Amino acid sequence: MPLLCTPLRVEQAVLRGAGRSTRLVRSGMGPRRAATAAARLSGNDPVLLAGLGGALAPHVRPGDVVVASEVRGWDSASSGPVAVPSAPLLAGALRRLGLTVHLGPIQSLPRIAWRSTGLGRALERPDPLAVDMESAQLAAAGGPFAALRVIVDTPAHPLWRLGTLRRGVSALRTLRACQPALEDWAAATGSREVLLAAPRSFCAGVARAIDTVHDALRRYGAPVYVRRQIVHNAHVVGELSALGAVFVDEVDQVPAGGVLVFSAHGVSPTVRGDAMARELTVIDATCPLVTKVHNEIRRYARRDNTVFLIGHPDHEEVQGSRGEAPENVIVVPDAHTAHHVQPRDSSRVAYTMQTTLAVDEAQEIAAILRDRFPALSAPRTDDICYATTNRQHAVREIARQVDLVLVVGSPNSSNSVRLVEVAQREGVPAHLIDDVSNIDLRWLAGTRRLGITAGASAPPHLVDQIVHCLGGLGPLSTDELRLVDEDVTFALPREMN
Repeated sequence: MPLLCTPLRVEQAVLRGAGRSTRLVRSGMGPRRAATAAARLSGNDPVLLAGLGGALAPHVRPGDVVVASEVRGWDSASSGPVAVPSAPLLAGALRRLGLTVHLGPIQSLPRIAWRSTGLGRALERPDPLAVDMESAQLAAAGGPFAALRVIVDTPAHPLWRLGTLRRGVSALRTLRACQPALEDWAAATGSREVLLAAPRSFCAGVARAIDTVHDALRRYGAPVYVRRQIVHNAHVVGELSALGAVFVDEVDQVPAGGVLVFSAHGVSPTVRGDAMARELTVIDATCPLVTKVHNEIRRYARRDNTVFLIGHPDHEEVQGSRGEAPENVIVVPDAHTAHHVQPRDSSRVAYTMQTTLAVDEAQEIAAILRDRFPALSAPRTDDICYATTNRQHAVREIARQVDLVLVVGSPNSSNSVRLVEVAQREGVPAHLIDDVSNIDLRWLAGTRRLGITAGASAPPHLVDQIVHCLGGLGPLSTDELRLVDEDVTFALPREMN
């Protein structure tokens, strides 16, 4: 059974209402007592250490919670440092309780640090967020481990000054408020299997778009402007912003003569004209498979066909595609619309698709249109991109073998949202997460087989981080279900040659 350890009796008292998923143990104050308590542990039981502590980092305030990303001994002769892989999961659970949480190193000292001023200079690695006297000894016990400290004293509020008692009482209230997250961490511990879907993460079009911005920054220097998000992922946008990319909503936000990259989702001819009028250096990172849809719409429009564009009207890809021939295009988002849509001439109709749709839903809508309009023209090849199709097939296969599916991707990523829907249609719980911090520990309680995939716009390292964090909850075995190898690559836009 997971152990919830507190050094002090008063800390134990405020957490006495912990649920049946943990056994509450007072480890005792100081490194010697903590080492004695650690020696009594089996080495396999999960251990969660919770109590009060002092902060070193100036941005950490009294009452804040510090979750250890690693714990360190006092010096090089001490045990440590010990990484705490599950720390982001615990920190996320605490933040969802409305608490102010910091994630970083905790250093165990041999005695109480009455004065934190100057302490950082005395440490071998002077960057811990907080200090205590017990974490290093308990972390070395060998089983799954996590530690948190509610801060009482800081460099601006030393332990020996008036106000410590008041801050201590307030910190104990915060410690009690942490209790639901502590119970959730304990309930989520245990051995499990992880099944990774493959292919997953970046497709060729996304990789091309990201590489385009990188190359533009190297060639032209910052700032390079990007209309909308280059791909629909918050991490990608954040990383490129840090390098000097500036994301704008519309062309008129770019200074005249600036460098502008069109996103992978494509733009309408009107947007291209606006960029030309401002004499911008334009680099078109539109995915070639989206460009294919634009070409189809223009070809059908030249024949005066009504074009049924199967897709979501608020998605940037659909808005750009529709802009190729707005008088000829009718967006068809669902089966209900397909049953009732009326073209100008039912003998001159065609359809195209948004490239990131759920394959089965898109096929259902297309079948309705074909039944209603026998003269309906279809694309020469499927509009839904190979990467979307491959990822949906892969997630469907793993959904049939697991208790829970996690899909890595941002909420505005259409292909990521579709992956969640595909998994859910297989009867398994599935959740969309931007990164490991979005994982709710309650999802993991009792889950022994977990499936993970990532949308085509999600960086692969996010999946690696999740697997690493899950390993901090107990023994983990990982396998990959690979349905197909993707070897598609796209050359950079001609403007970069």
